[in-house]
Amino acid sequence: MIKDNQRHFNRLHVVIDALIIVLSYILAWAVQFVLLNRVSGFVFRHYMSMLILLVPGYLTLYAIFGLYTTKSVRRKRVEVEKIVQANTIGIVLFMTAMFLFRENTEFTTNFSRLLLVWFYLINITLECLFRNFVRLALQHMRQKGFNQKHMILVGYSRAAEEYIDRIKANPEWGYDIMGILDDNVQCGMKYRGVEVFGRTEEIAQVLDSVKPDEIAITLGLSEYSKLEHIVAVCEKSGVHTKFIPDYNNIIPTRPYTEDLMGLPVINIRHVPLTNTFNAFVKRTVDLVGAVVAIIIFSPVMLVTAVAIKLTSPGPLIYTQERVGLHNRTFRMYKFRSMDVQSPKKERGAWTVPDDPRVTKVGRVIRKTSIDELPQLFNILKGDMSLVGPRPERPFFVEKFREEIPRYMIKHQVRPGMTGWAQINGYRGNTSIRKRIEYDLYYIENWTLGFDIKILFLTFFKGFINKNAY
Repeated sequence: MIKDNQRHFNRLHVVIDALIIVLSYILAWAVQFVLLNRVSGFVFRHYMSMLILLVPGYLTLYAIFGLYTTKSVRRKRVEVEKIVQANTIGIVLFMTAMFLFRENTEFTTNFSRLLLVWFYLINITLECLFRNFVRLALQHMRQKGFNQKHMILVGYSRAAEEYIDRIKANPEWGYDIMGILDDNVQCGMKYRGVEVFGRTEEIAQVLDSVKPDEIAITLGLSEYSKLEHIVAVCEKSGVHTKFIPDYNNIIPTRPYTEDLMGLPVINIRHVPLTNTFNAFVKRTVDLVGAVVAIIIFSPVMLVTAVAIKLTSPGPLIYTQERVGLHNRTFRMYKFRSMDVQSPKKERGAWTVPDDPRVTKVGRVIRKTSIDELPQLFNILKGDMSLVGPRPERPFFVEKFREEIPRYMIKHQVRPGMTGWAQINGYRGNTSIRKRIEYDLYYIENWTLGFDIKILFLTFFKGFINKNAY
């Protein structure tokens, strides 16, 4: 069955993706130079030589974005988003390479940028169509009774109920639950049509007679003493066995398991940015993005600096202690938007509507987030990132860590100038609990594409802050 040969299926998928990339590029060339009858200084073979870089580059991006994981348990919308994100980064990298090698005038002058736009659109379309075709084909096979996994659950628990809920809600996954073995409920009891039909001590006989494709161990926490015996019986029979731990009420996050020289270690929270490669990529984007943003916004910062100096006495830049990565404090830079006051007076006070401390220029730059632009230099120093949870003052960190569960998790990544919570409206005087929910979602679901999405949305949702007073 396909699930049992996922590795071979993925290899075939890579080959087909490579062919789609080549086909998309040729079609883009045909649209640009045949259908639209454009003129180019490059001949056909010059354009096709670019496939030497495009094909391996795009396949690498697809792998990075997880497009070769099992299809049966991935939602179609998520897959489409990943295809778009991978293609967007691919085209940006290609255009960046063209810019960096701009000294080669023949290449930069004659190569059609519009061809890349056609390639981007065609490749996304063909990739989505192909993957949707594969998904529909697998669903059709399962409806005919092929490519299904018939399984038995061992143990009736919250984990068993949640597992059944998900299987019933996603029939396209191709799982058929035959029944449950349990010692604590009566035989004949059903949950969503799945019946308890025996005891856990009968597992050896059940495996011989029923012959399921898989066993899912869903014991409750109080029954883990039976785990060793049940696993041994399953291993002896040769049936594929999976373990679904009953800890959702204890660890309500996305834990993951790693192998420590043969010892499985469950990490309570999945934080992609603890991965060295991910951290390197994010830091590289931060440095490049900060430099580019400083150049672009330098006229705005210059005008703001002059306006502040001409309208109120005091320093141009206001620094405030904030808590950042690994709970370390740093000095965060902002354009001064208030009258000068003592640290003791401002330490524990939020700004309020019509706050008399805010200057006339301050009201404008706070509303438009221009006061945050000096934080680009915090990014260059390594204190902050372009995207991440907003940092808070130590006084409020100590307050919130006692009042809000999991508040301190936000300090496992660098704080950001903008974030998932901010573009969803949680800035300034808004719910701290909701802000933390969005921050935790960002931390556990980080991808480079997610960062790009947040930066893009910041231009439409993040600059004007109705909660800034």
